[in-house]
Amino acid sequence: MAATSFLLVSFSSAVWMSILGVVFASISAGLGELSFLSLTVYFSRAVLGGWGSGTGGAGVAGSLLYSGLIQAGLSPRITLLIMLVVPLAMLVSYFFLLVPPPSFPQWKSSDSEYSAVGSEERRQLMDDSPENRTARLLTFTEKLQVIRGLLKFILPLGLVYFAEYFINQGLMELLFFRPFFLTHADQYRWYQTLYQVGVLFSRSSLCCVKIRKLWALSLLQVVNAVFLLFAVRYLFLPSAWLVFVIVLYEGLLGGAAYVNTFYFISKETEDRYREFAMAAASVGDSLGIALAGLAAFPVHRYFCSL
Repeated sequence: MAATSFLLVSFSSAVWMSILGVVFASISAGLGELSFLSLTVYFSRAVLGGWGSGTGGAGVAGSLLYSGLIQAGLSPRITLLIMLVVPLAMLVSYFFLLVPPPSFPQWKSSDSEYSAVGSEERRQLMDDSPENRTARLLTFTEKLQVIRGLLKFILPLGLVYFAEYFINQGLMELLFFRPFFLTHADQYRWYQTLYQVGVLFSRSSLCCVKIRKLWALSLLQVVNAVFLLFAVRYLFLPSAWLVFVIVLYEGLLGGAAYVNTFYFISKETEDRYREFAMAAASVGDSLGIALAGLAAFPVHRYFCSL
């Protein structure tokens, strides 16, 4: 699906093709996040830190590569075609680099096979994984109980993502400055890049600091969104440099909310519910992003009509 999205957008000859490509990219990202977060329960909890750093790094790498290649003079089509190496790398890493954990039935292999391919460092990632997971499927009632317990995580995560994607989709494009050494399009690209840099740093912070008060992150992100909403309306910000700092801070808040949410879900949920809980909680950020997109349409149109 990821490769299809790159191809559709790069060879797009109509708006509907571009939109379809974005849809494929969203489906790919959503299914990938849900699946990989569920799989983390079969490894040590330290894997969540790696997952957070990896997803944060992917955002920075994608933004920097796209911005850099466009700045170097390549067309968007050529740039997207170059990016096709990413889905290929994901396939290779999943099927040939990832060591199957013994506790996951679909990946079970003989001890001899495992010892032949597994290194000591890789095995350490699996030391904390439960040895005997129940194969019994959760009932509908049990799933509802788990979801009710997850609301204290899902709601603040959804609010953080609603606020930050409201900024990204509805306001960020309107925050441009003239005269400035970057064009309007370049300013927007570097806003996105700095946002991803903030996400990378905060998603990699789990080894240093853990934040349990997720609502505080939500409120700070809402303050961010309200501040930038007024900034777009009244144009009181003096320079793009200040916006660079704000979007970096926005990324820090969003990344911290994401990685701490899933860390504490993994830590506080019973073993038999953990896989479902990790998958279900991933709906929180997706719902926030979707609602932000819906809210951003009329707001963006209103400001453009002024």
